[in-house]
Amino acid sequence: MADQMIIVTQRRGLSHKPEAQRLILKGLGLRRVNHTVTVRDTPAIRGMIIKVQHLVDIEVKKGLAPLTGARAKKKAAAEAAAAKLAKAPKQAAKPAK
Repeated sequence: MADQMIIVTQRRGLSHKPEAQRLILKGLGLRRVNHTVTVRDTPAIRGMIIKVQHLVDIEVKKGLAPLTGARAKKKAAAEAAAAKLAKAPKQAAKPAK
């Protein structure tokens, strides 16, 4: 896992969030909304991401298995739906009478 990387982007602000979540984002190196950092893929980093998964978006580099979590599942479902629509044959429009 040492050479794999995770791209983490902060998507929500820290207003009204517990101090523990603020410290986790600080530990990940995130400073503000839409700030992106690349971190090494370690069990500690994954644990931190799981704790703040509702505040960040993640992307895994180098073919690693996808992370779990509400945002990751929603993103995967959207990508699957888009792929399904792209594969569906397009029907020709019927001429109006």
